[in-house]
Amino acid sequence: MADQQLLAERFEADRARLTSVAYRMLGSAAEADDAVQEAWLRLSRSDADGIENLSAWLTTVVGRVCLDMLRSRRTRSETPLEATGPIEADDDPEREALEADSVGLALLVVLDTLGPAERLAFVLHDMFTVPFEDIAPIVGRTPQATRQLASRARRRVQGGEVSPDADLARQREVVEAFLAASRGGDFEALVALLDPDIVVRADAGAVKFGAAPVTRGAPVVAGFFHGKARSARPILVDGQAGLGVWFRTGLSIVLAFTVEDGQVVEIEAIADPEAIAAMEVVPL
Repeated sequence: MADQQLLAERFEADRARLTSVAYRMLGSAAEADDAVQEAWLRLSRSDADGIENLSAWLTTVVGRVCLDMLRSRRTRSETPLEATGPIEADDDPEREALEADSVGLALLVVLDTLGPAERLAFVLHDMFTVPFEDIAPIVGRTPQATRQLASRARRRVQGGEVSPDADLARQREVVEAFLAASRGGDFEALVALLDPDIVVRADAGAVKFGAAPVTRGAPVVAGFFHGKARSARPILVDGQAGLGVWFRTGLSIVLAFTVEDGQVVEIEAIADPEAIAAMEVVPL
């Protein structure tokens, strides 16, 4: 009983910060409360003695819970429960603390245009200084790709990108053109679609399929994909255009594209089953 009470006290010391994280992720006080409560339930069922950094562990759990809730929300095509502005102060000290540190309506509206993984990477890193190395396992990406997610989100927050719908349509157009050029063996078309300094990063699983860990430069990347991608199909991966490769065992490789100004600037090849399972993949 004493151990459980101590654990509860340590959790309560982090509750306001965790609620603040969840609110920025979800834009809803009720959902934020649910996410934090779920973190407590998971903590109470875990071996707390084996947790070295409880605050970091709780932040990771809340991040995972919020990511799942955002993905579920997108699947149901729902909007946040409270996208009407900062929470009004009431008799609940936690909600008053949340209001005092609220992000405000304008930022909430912009955050709501981001994909779930982009939103998590931006909120955790830019607002709560969580290292990309700690965020990467939550979204199932490499630290470098997680940095790209946050960077893309940051540009949208700062008004540096077009609206999400137009941006996604352009992404799909570029990725589908890439797929057609790859299948058709059109080297010149591939090069034209790639940024001159494009980089392709492959995880350990993708390396086993023949990819290099890192490949740079449009001609080299075009040469690698030239005449290939016959088993690839267009997908949305965490709300962004990409390609999926299916083998007999199911979805085996995910190619996550970063498109800027009509050209592919980065491709991440992911073949780790756990990483793929952590993504929101929608075949098109």
